Amino acid sequence: MKSRALKPVVFLLCLLPLQWFTWQLFTDRLGANPIDEIADASGEWTLRLLLIVLAMTPMKRLLGWSWPIRIRRMLGLFAFFYACIHLMIYLWLDQFFDWQEILLDILDRPFITVGMLAFALSIPLAVTSNRMMVKRLGKSWKKLHRLAYLLPALGVVHYWWLVKADVFEPLVYGLVLLALLAFRLPLGRSGVPMKSPVSGSADRNRVQC
Repeated sequence: MKSRALKPVVFLLCLLPLQWFTWQLFTDRLGANPIDEIADASGEWTLRLLLIVLAMTPMKRLLGWSWPIRIRRMLGLFAFFYACIHLMIYLWLDQFFDWQEILLDILDRPFITVGMLAFALSIPLAVTSNRMMVKRLGKSWKKLHRLAYLLPALGVVHYWWLVKADVFEPLVYGLVLLALLAFRLPLGRSGVPMKSPVSGSADRNRVQC
């Protein structure tokens, strides 16, 4: 696929989950608890996109494709976008912006605590994802963006503690994450530092949208 067509196509594909559960909402297809359904869907798509971001480097190395590197930043920003939807549903439709109750919820329920931590850590990644911040932060940018390894791990824990009993889906996501991280282990053992999952010195210019 040509570079000019790649990013618009990926952009539209990343919007499909939003269009899908919006259509389900307005056609009354979300069952008795539509808010819970949308919250769950937005949370799962956040985690899926984070894992897809981590999969871009293995795809490039194993298959020799260059295009995965060009869309990593866009995928990461869409992960943040769906995380924002997930959080807003909780703050607005679940807690009605009752900040005292929200604070108590964060302190009392571990899966909320982990979810809030993951979102807080994702903010600096989203804010510094543009080319200007890459240049301004220099080597510190790569160190900061290694948080992208931590975010899906927190997402898996958040999901696992949320469902409690039926842990099949978070287990699958966790195994996928372990496989993607294991792909990078030989680099660590050989003494070569792991690159940021969303950039590398050789690919810096190609990462930008």
